[in-house]
Amino acid sequence: MTSTRPRFSLRLNNDLTLDQYREIARMAEAAGVERLWISHDLYGASAPALLGALAEATDRLGLGIGIMNPYTVHPAELAMAAATLAEMSGGRFALGLGAGAEGFLRTAGIRRTRPLATTRQALLAVRSLLRGDTPSPGGSESAFGWEGEPRLWRSPGEVPIYLAATGPRMRALAGELADGVLALALPPETYPDIVSQVGAGVTGSDRECGPDVPLCVWVSVAPDLERAREALAPKLALYGREMSPDLLDRVGLTPGDFGPLERAWRSGGTNLGESLTPAMERLAVVGDPDRVAGRCSELLVTGVDHLSFGPPFGTDPVAGVGLLLDEVLPRL
Repeated sequence: MTSTRPRFSLRLNNDLTLDQYREIARMAEAAGVERLWISHDLYGASAPALLGALAEATDRLGLGIGIMNPYTVHPAELAMAAATLAEMSGGRFALGLGAGAEGFLRTAGIRRTRPLATTRQALLAVRSLLRGDTPSPGGSESAFGWEGEPRLWRSPGEVPIYLAATGPRMRALAGELADGVLALALPPETYPDIVSQVGAGVTGSDRECGPDVPLCVWVSVAPDLERAREALAPKLALYGREMSPDLLDRVGLTPGDFGPLERAWRSGGTNLGESLTPAMERLAVVGDPDRVAGRCSELLVTGVDHLSFGPPFGTDPVAGVGLLLDEVLPRL
C-alpha cells in the first residue's frame, strides 16, 4: 500500500434528486473526500445548477462538472459557467471537458466532428477566457469562429480543467494541456496504460509536471455481493455495447456480449445481476465492503495515489456512498 493516505474523489451521475446530492456532499465533506463530480449527460439534470446549490451547502469540498462538451455548449458559455461556479464556491470548482459520447450526441441531431481538434480548441479558448484573455481566432481551421475581442465580464483566473479521455490521442492531449484527466479505467488494471498515454503528451510538451491522473473506477458496493451485482448490471447494459472492442478484449469480451443483458434491461427484466459474467464483473469494483476494500488495496499497491469512485454505488446510491465512506475508505 502507498506510504501516504491516498486522495479520494466521487463521481455522480446527473440522475439523483437535489436532496440526495446534498446528503452525499455533506457526507463526502465530513469524510475528507477531495472533490465531488457531477455528470452533465444529455436529458438529465443540469450539473451547473446542481453544483451552484452544492456550493452553498458545503464549505471545503471541491466540486466539479464531469463532463461538459463543446458541441452542446459553446466554449464561451462553458467559460461563463466555470467562472460563475468558481466564484460561488470560493475557488473550489473544476471544469471537466471532453468530446462527449458520440451516440448520445446523435440523439440530439448533433454530429461530433473532429473531436480531438475541437476539444483542443475548446480547452484553450475556455482557459484564455477564464484568465481574462481573448481566444485565438484560429483561422479557417477553427471550430468556433471567434471575432473581435470577446472577454468574460468577470474572469476568475485559474480554474482547473480536467479532460475526459478514452483514447490514446485524447490522453496525450490531456498530458500536454490539461490540469487533470478523467479517464475511466475499464478494467481498473488498465490504469498503467492510461498513465503512460498521458505521459506521452507530457513528454512532448514544455510543462514541468504532468496533470492529476486519478484512477477512475465504477464501484458497486452493497451489504452483499448479489445486491452489488444487481446494481452494476443496468450500467453495463446501457454502456457495454458503447465500449471499444480493444478495451473489452482485455477481459475477453466483445460489444455483442452485452446484447442479451441490454435486451433484458430494456424489457424491464429482473434479476439482471444473474446475467453478469465474471469477465463483465472485472470491468468494475463490485461486492460487499470487504471485497471492495480488498480490490482497492490491490490497486493502491501499484502506486495509485488518487482513487475516484463512480456509480452505480449499489441499488441505493446514498446508502452505497455511505458504505464506501464509512467502511471502505478507512481501510485504505
